[in-house]
Amino acid sequence: MNWDEPTETAGDRPGGTADRLVGPDADGEDTAVEAALRPKDLEEFVGQERVREQLDLVLRAARARGATADHVLLSGAPGLGKTTLSMIIAAEMGAPIRITSGPAIQHAGDLAAILSSLQEGEVLFLDEIHRMSRPAEEMLYMAMEDFRVDVIVGKGPGATAIPLELPPFTLVGATTRAGLLPPPLRDRFGFTGHMEFYAPGELERVIHRSAGLLDVHIEADGAAEIAGRSRGTPRIANRLLRRVRDYAQVKADGVITREIASQALDVYEVDGRGLDRLDRAVLTALLKLFGGGPVGLSTLAVAVGEERETVEEVAEPFLVREGLLARTPRGRIATPAAWAHLGLTPPRQQAPGGGQQGLFGA
Repeated sequence: MNWDEPTETAGDRPGGTADRLVGPDADGEDTAVEAALRPKDLEEFVGQERVREQLDLVLRAARARGATADHVLLSGAPGLGKTTLSMIIAAEMGAPIRITSGPAIQHAGDLAAILSSLQEGEVLFLDEIHRMSRPAEEMLYMAMEDFRVDVIVGKGPGATAIPLELPPFTLVGATTRAGLLPPPLRDRFGFTGHMEFYAPGELERVIHRSAGLLDVHIEADGAAEIAGRSRGTPRIANRLLRRVRDYAQVKADGVITREIASQALDVYEVDGRGLDRLDRAVLTALLKLFGGGPVGLSTLAVAVGEERETVEEVAEPFLVREGLLARTPRGRIATPAAWAHLGLTPPRQQAPGGGQQGLFGA
C-alpha cells in the first residue's frame, strides 16, 4: 500500500535481489500493481503517524498562505512509502509532479534542463538524491534557496554565466542513505521526515486495504500471518499477499486464512520471522560450521556460496535488525535468538553474549 517505486532496480543491488520474495526493491510487477494500490491522500495513508502529522501541518500552512510548500526530504529503507508520500504532497497542493532520480542526473546541464521546464508550484521528486553528481548538487543549492540557476555558456576564459530565474517549486528528495547527503544540501530542506519500519498491526491494515482493492477475501488471522513475515515493509506485505492469493486460488477456495497463508509462505520459503533461503543459509553456516562465530565476512560468504557484498548488504541488515546476528571487530557472531530460531543448542563453550570463549576460558 504505502511503498516506493524506486528508480534503482533490484538488479542494481549487490548480488541482485530481484528474485527475492522478501527483497525491498520493486520489480516490474510491483511497479505495475503499486500504481493501482497507492493511497491518494494523507488520511488514507497507513502508518508513519509522526511524519504524516508533521507533513500535514506543513502542507496546510502552505495552502493557507497561498505559497509553495517547503522542500521535503524523506529518508528510510526502500518500500516504506517515500514515492507515495511525494505523490500525496503534489495531490494535497493541487500541483503536478515530475519524477526523476539522482543516478539519472550526471551533469549540471541535466538538472538545469529539468528545472527550467518546471511550472510554478510543481513538485519535483528526486529519488536516491544522494547519488546525484557533485556539479548538479551544487547547482541544486541555488535553485532550492533562490529559485535561480546559473547556466554556463562557453568554455575556458570566455565562459559566461547566464542567470536563469525559476518559478517557485517544491523539491521532494528521497534517500535510503541520509548520511551520504552533504550538510549544505540537507540544510536547505524545510522539512525532513524519517520513515520507520511498520509495526505488525499497521501492516495488517495495509494488507486488508490491498486485499479489498485486489478483490481478495482475507480473514483477520490470515492478514496477521502475512504481516508477521513482511519484515515491517508494506511493499513486501503486498508482494506476499499476491503470492498467498495465488496459492489460495489454486489449493483452496480462494479465502486466505492463517493456515492457508502459512502453507503458502512455507512453499515460498519465507519463515515465521520473514527469513528466506539466503537468510537461513547465512545463519545455518554461522551456527553449524563455525559454532556461532566469530567468523570473518569473506569466510562466511564462501561458506554459503555467495559474494561478500551479497551477504553484507542483502542478508545481514535484516538479520542484525532482528537481533539474530551481530557485527563485531572480530567478525560475525550469532546471538542466542539465532540458535533458538533454528532450533539448535549452542555449544558449551558459547559465551553468554555470542561468540566462543578463548582457549583459556577468557
